[in-house]
Amino acid sequence: MAVSTIYSTQALNSTHFLSSSSSSSSKQVFFYRRQSQTNRRFNTLITCSQQTIVIGLAADSGCGKSTFMRRLTSVFGGAAVPPRGGNPDSNTLISDTTTVICLDDYHSLDRTGRKEKGVTALDPRANDFDLMYEQVKALKSGVAVQKPIYNHVTGLLDAPELIQPPKILVIEGLHPMFDERVRDLLDFSIYLDISNEVKFAWKIQRDMAERGHSLESIKASIEARKPDFDAFIDPQKQYADAVIEVLPTQLIPDDNEGKVLRVRLIMKEGVKYFSPVYLFDEGSTISWIPCGRKLTCSYPGIKFNYEPDSYFDHEVSVLEMDGQFDRLDELIYVESHLSNLSTKFYGEVTQQMLKHADFPGSNNGTGLFQTIVGLKIRDLYEQLIANKANARAEAAKA
Repeated sequence: MAVSTIYSTQALNSTHFLSSSSSSSSKQVFFYRRQSQTNRRFNTLITCSQQTIVIGLAADSGCGKSTFMRRLTSVFGGAAVPPRGGNPDSNTLISDTTTVICLDDYHSLDRTGRKEKGVTALDPRANDFDLMYEQVKALKSGVAVQKPIYNHVTGLLDAPELIQPPKILVIEGLHPMFDERVRDLLDFSIYLDISNEVKFAWKIQRDMAERGHSLESIKASIEARKPDFDAFIDPQKQYADAVIEVLPTQLIPDDNEGKVLRVRLIMKEGVKYFSPVYLFDEGSTISWIPCGRKLTCSYPGIKFNYEPDSYFDHEVSVLEMDGQFDRLDELIYVESHLSNLSTKFYGEVTQQMLKHADFPGSNNGTGLFQTIVGLKIRDLYEQLIANKANARAEAAKA
C-alpha cells in the first residue's frame, strides 16, 4: 500500500507542500505559492527513473550567461528552444539533452513589489529560495515540477509551466550558489566574473549606442546595483568549480574601451570528474606568445599564461589569454598546445568556435574558455553516467 507524506516549509510570502507516494510507479509533487496578489497551485504527476545532473551558472545581468548557455547546449547537440506550445515569454530553454532554467523565475516579488519594498532583484528578500531548492531537488531526483515564470516584459509573475527532468539541468542567474541547500545539489558550478571596468565599458557601448541612455544614467544604474551585487552575488564565486574572469587587457597601456580583453579561466583542483586544462606542462608556470606566422593577430597581439595559484584558499590552475584572434580557423594551433580538453577528436574546440563565430566573444578568451568549459561539462556528465551505470551493475551482481 502506498504511503503519503506531507512536508511544509515557510518562506517570504509563500508556503509550499511536497506530497510524495512510495509507489514504485509514480510520484506526485504539489507546490503551492500564496502571495498577496495570487493564490496558485502547482501540481504534476510524473514517472521517471533517471537522475538529473545539475549545473549552476552564476553572473550579474548582462555578463554573457545567455551566450554561454548557447555554447554549452551546442556541445551536447540540438538547438535550445523555449517549451513548445507554452508561454511565449518563458525564460526556459530546452534541447535534446539539456534544460536551462533562469533563476529570475524564483523572484518572490514582481517589479512593482520590489519597488514598493525598496529592494532590487539581487536582494535575497526578493527571491524564493525555498521553492527554488524544492524544485531543483525534485528535478534532480527525476520528478517533474510546475515552475513559475517571471515575465521580463511585464515585470509580473506569470502562470507556471511544466518542466520535465532532463539529463542535464542548468540553473543560471544571480543566485545559483547563494543558498547552501541549492549549492549542495550542484554537480558542477561556474561563475562569470566580469570586472567593473569591463562591465562599465560594455554597458556604455550597449546602452548609449542601442538604447540612447546618457552616460550619467548608466553610471547611476551601475552604482545603484553595486552594493547588492557586492553583498549577495560576487561572494558566490568562492564556491565555483570554475571561474571565467574578464579583465581589461594588459597589452595596451591604460586601455578603457573594453574591446581587447584579458580572460582568465580559474579551475579548482580536486573536483571529482573534472581535470583542469593546462598549457604545455601541467603544474608549471608558462608564459607564451604564439608564433605570428602560425596565428594571425593584429595589434596588440596575443599572450597566454598558465600557472598554479590559490583562489579563496583553494588550489587552482589558471589559464589566461590576453588579446584576440583574427582568424578562428588558426585556433587549431593554440588548441594543439592545450591538454585535458576533454575533446572527442582533434580540433573539436576549433570546430565549436567556428560553428559559432558570430557569437559575442568568439575572437577572444571569453568564447574560447566558455567552449572549453562546455566540453569539460560534457565529459563530467559522461563520467557521472558511466559511474552510476557501473554502480547499478555491481549492485545487481550482489
